[in-house]
Amino acid sequence: MKKSIKIAVFVLTAFAFISCDRVTKNLAKEHLQFEAPKSYLNNFFRLEYVENTGAALSLGDNLPQPYSFILLSILPLLFMLVMIGYTFYNIKKLDSLKLIALSLVISGGLGNIIDRLLYDRHVTDFMNMGILGIRTGIFNVADMCVTAGAIMLIIAYRKNAEPEQPQVA
Repeated sequence: MKKSIKIAVFVLTAFAFISCDRVTKNLAKEHLQFEAPKSYLNNFFRLEYVENTGAALSLGDNLPQPYSFILLSILPLLFMLVMIGYTFYNIKKLDSLKLIALSLVISGGLGNIIDRLLYDRHVTDFMNMGILGIRTGIFNVADMCVTAGAIMLIIAYRKNAEPEQPQVA
């Protein structure tokens, strides 16, 4: 694939994932914010509105404002910029799986950073899954993007790390 096409794929997929995150968070604000949680599939999937000022599972939720802003907005934004730089610097070497995986991770990270910057450190979360008493934390589309992208990166780099089997003639 040509470099220009790879750049276009990266930018367009990142834009699509960030847009999907923004739209779903706005829908959650509009339809879930002042409502009771909505349960589906015998409570396997639940929609409930939460504003999270911490990281995953509300880690760092009680940090004072300036520290929270630096640790949960500025540092992640710098990390995302480094990842974007890495992606563009290595764009010729990246296969499609790695390119989409990086796009997912970066767009998910940026989606939550956008929330933190626009809404005074508050990230909108609204999805929860579980069986019996075992449930996930409450998450959003950006979190799903980061998770899926990280899994894809692990698969992509493990695939490349596997030694080739010698072929018997």
